[in-house]
Amino acid sequence: MTSEQQIKPTEIVQSLVKGLKVIQAFNQQRSMMTLSEVASVTGYTRAATRRFLLTLVNEGYARQEGKQFALTAKILDLGFSYLSTVDIWHHAKPIMESLVEQLNESCSAAVLDGQDVVYVARVATTKRIMSITLNVGTRLPAISTSMGRMLLASLSETALDEFLNKCDLVKHTQYTLVDKVELKADIAKVREQGYSMVEQEFELGLTSISVPVHNSEGEVIAALNVSTHMSQTARKQILEVILPALKQGVRTIEQLR
Repeated sequence: MTSEQQIKPTEIVQSLVKGLKVIQAFNQQRSMMTLSEVASVTGYTRAATRRFLLTLVNEGYARQEGKQFALTAKILDLGFSYLSTVDIWHHAKPIMESLVEQLNESCSAAVLDGQDVVYVARVATTKRIMSITLNVGTRLPAISTSMGRMLLASLSETALDEFLNKCDLVKHTQYTLVDKVELKADIAKVREQGYSMVEQEFELGLTSISVPVHNSEGEVIAALNVSTHMSQTARKQILEVILPALKQGVRTIEQLR
């Protein structure tokens, strides 16, 4: 920014700056705080802090449990507009095209938005393995998809619980997990192993495997996946051929940031 473009102090909305600082006060180590703790972290008065917190609660970005406050999964909405338009996916497309050519399977990237994953990039083959057509902007239920489970695995326990408590658990097939205890166990497994594979939970015969995409701070910003049909690709091949190729593709994409 040049000197002519410098923003004047009078053009800054200080209440917005302070509200953002309240949001930023929460992190993995401080996922739930009392009013006094938030005031201490931000340096604001208790009265001002209370107004900011209650505003966040009123707008659905935070929740109150007794004397403690925590952010909700809705806070993810604030980053979705950026993630869905970020230029990395334009530059990542040749890498995804290379994966499709190598594996002869479709490759997609998605971000979490509310209860859904939203596709932000996709390269498809001529093979049709799903009953619906997927494009950039397509929404699918996060809880029943591999990209969704991969992204949910990056959430804090508090945010994950918030998600599951509000999630519409729909049984798409006889294999769809709808028990919250089983879902939490599966997501914990995904977090530990670093990839998510969902078999026949959204559509019969459909298997999808996903890995996380990180930003320069190591935070998960999206998931990249490859989908195939069980009649065409064995589970062993998915884990031994597709997964390593997918991981290498992500490493290359992450170097673009």
